[in-house]
This record gives sequence, C-alpha cells and structure tokens, in this order.
Amino acid sequence: MWGETPCAFVSLKCSDGGSVTEREVREFCKKKLPKYMVPRNVVFMEELPKTSTGKIQKFLLRQMAKSLP
Repeated sequence: MWGETPCAFVSLKCSDGGSVTEREVREFCKKKLPKYMVPRNVVFMEELPKTSTGKIQKFLLRQMAKSLP
C-alpha cells in the first residue's frame, strides 16, 4: 500500500429492522475483494452525504476517512 487505507462507509437500507456488524462487512469484503481492498475501517451512517442532485459527495467521505484512527 502507498499510504492509503481502505475505509467503507455503509448506509443500511433494511426495512425489516435487521442490522449488520463491522465484522460481517469485512467478512463479506474478504470473499469478494482482493486482500488489499478489504476495508480496515467500517463507518455506519444513517445516510451518505449527497448533493442536491443525489450524487454522493465523495470529498466529504475522504475528509471523514482522514480523521479516523
């Protein structure tokens, strides 16, 4: 890695009231992604930050990721 650490921002859309843990997200990613792409940090959010047109504001997510330990 070149100083970058993968981080996942997750917004759940469960209508049945179910929940997902950070560990479950990582395990899912381990099955689907190469090892270097598996997130070290998983952040759960009510809603991802979006513009008025509905696009995800990735620059805000990057700023949040930089402040994580």
